Amino acid sequence: MSKLFDNYLNLKATEKDANNTLYIFKSGIFFIFLDNDARIASKLLNLKLTYLTENIIKCGFPINSLEKYTNILNKTSYKIKIIDTAKNYIYTFDDYKLDKKIEELLSVINSVDINSLSVKEAYDFIDFLKEYTQNIFGKENNNAY
Repeated sequence: MSKLFDNYLNLKATEKDANNTLYIFKSGIFFIFLDNDARIASKLLNLKLTYLTENIIKCGFPINSLEKYTNILNKTSYKIKIIDTAKNYIYTFDDYKLDKKIEELLSVINSVDINSLSVKEAYDFIDFLKEYTQNIFGKENNNAY
C-alpha cells in the first residue's frame, strides 16, 4: 500500500465528518485526490482519473492551480482539507494560503542584507513589511504600533 493511501484511509476512519470532507494531498508539485475522493473530485472538477497503484485511483492538478479548483470546490457542500505530506500537517484552504504567505514574507525578510540598507531603505522596508502583514492579517490586527 502507498503511504498516501494509508494516510487517506486513516483520515477517513478517524476524522469527524470525513464523509463530507475531500482530502487533497500535496505531493511534490501536485495536489492529488485518492480513492472515493478522487471519483468525486473528478466529476466536480472534470479531472482525469488515473492509477496511483494497481488498485488505487487518483486525480490531481498542479500546485499553481490550487485556487482555481478550490474556488469550485468551495461552492459545493464538501469541506476541503489539504494534507501537506512534506510537513505532515492538515490545513483548511484558508490556513494553507496563510501559511504560504507567511513563508513568502519570511523568505523576503531572510533575503535582506540589513548591513547594506540606507536609513531610507530601512524605513521603506519597514513600511513594506507593515503593508504586507496588513494584507495577510487585515489592518485591524496591525495597529499595535
